Amino acid sequence: MMADEGDMAPDFAVETPEGVKRLADFAGRKLVVYFYPKDDTPGCTKEAIAFTGLGAEFAAADTVVLGVSKDSLASHAKFASKHGLGVLLGSDPEGTMIEAFGAWVEKSMYGKSYMGIDRSTFLIDRGGRIARAWRKVKVPGHAEAVLEAARALA
Repeated sequence: MMADEGDMAPDFAVETPEGVKRLADFAGRKLVVYFYPKDDTPGCTKEAIAFTGLGAEFAAADTVVLGVSKDSLASHAKFASKHGLGVLLGSDPEGTMIEAFGAWVEKSMYGKSYMGIDRSTFLIDRGGRIARAWRKVKVPGHAEAVLEAARALA
């Protein structure tokens, strides 16, 4: 199953430092969900810092940003503290939410295949529908592109 633009966003329940968050908790607001492979790795750190740096602009666009990986809440807390992150980080150790959005994919490195998180981002509108989906995200300029899409969304 792969969530795509125009689909209703899959319902989810993900652990965050603020408690369990569900899709319904964001009803009436825009939501950016970005999936990333691992806390404190170079690309994931750059991406989280970029979203954090645009936090005020996302807030002004009435948009919540939620980053999700399989890392634990303790790992997220250490990651956020080390880099001064302001985005909400969700822990999905079983990969239920990651799979529901189609972000658990076969990858390959050095000729070996393995399953992992596809760096992907979803912009969900106020009614819970996926307005935009970015897959195989390249970090430079990505947070800015997502912000522009959020601003353009009513």
